[in-house]
Amino acid sequence: MRKIYVVGIGAGDPDQLTVQAVRALQEVDVFFLLDKGEEKADLMELRHEILRRHAAGHDYRLVGVRDPEREAAPDGAAYPGTVDDWRSRRAALYESAIIEELGEGPDDDRTGAFLVWGDPSLYDSTLGILEEVLARGAVRFDHEVIPGISSVSALAARHRTGLNRVGGPVQITTGRRLAEGWPEGVDDVVVMLDAHQAFRHHLAADPVIHWGAYVGTEDEILVSGRLSEVAGRIEELRSAARARKGWIMDSYLLRRDRDLPRRAAD
Repeated sequence: MRKIYVVGIGAGDPDQLTVQAVRALQEVDVFFLLDKGEEKADLMELRHEILRRHAAGHDYRLVGVRDPEREAAPDGAAYPGTVDDWRSRRAALYESAIIEELGEGPDDDRTGAFLVWGDPSLYDSTLGILEEVLARGAVRFDHEVIPGISSVSALAARHRTGLNRVGGPVQITTGRRLAEGWPEGVDDVVVMLDAHQAFRHHLAADPVIHWGAYVGTEDEILVSGRLSEVAGRIEELRSAARARKGWIMDSYLLRRDRDLPRRAAD
């Protein structure tokens, strides 16, 4: 039976692949590379660099899969439906590529792989899309997930800090959620997928922020400090970096003082 590896490749540093991931790359016949267009060509080049370093001497093919256009995400109840539609269009493309490149017969045993930024289990759609492909019933395959160093782990490492404090939880959420309010029962919050600098909603609490963009790459930017002191700098750096590269990947840890009273304004 066909086999698909879903390989976490870290936050951008080719040296951050695990030994397990490197071994898996040596077994792959076809790498499916999601093409997000010229604007994000350097993301594709980083994948090529990873294969040059870690799959050298091994026969494999590269197959580009053009990422479908995603509509601007609306607010409110319509958001999940927009995402579901986009994921279904991706699933149709993945299904066609797997059938075409890995064979259609029941005895086909070729191996494919999707290289996923960070860790496949954290805010990535690949696993859900492959489950949808299997549910359609047109193609069968086994699949194995190889964990990777997430952008969250890389962010904490680069700032030389832990994600949680003694006896306390940490919550990972999105900018959309943070804009709605500080999560209940936690003082340490990791925020991903924040296109609108939702940390601005929490200037009054003045938490410490550890922010990073393009963590693990040559373009890495790091800022740390009290939110009231560095929020403006982060916004300026983020805007300039996005204008320069055409895209940005960033995340941050907000750390609220534990002895502050809980206020509804938070």
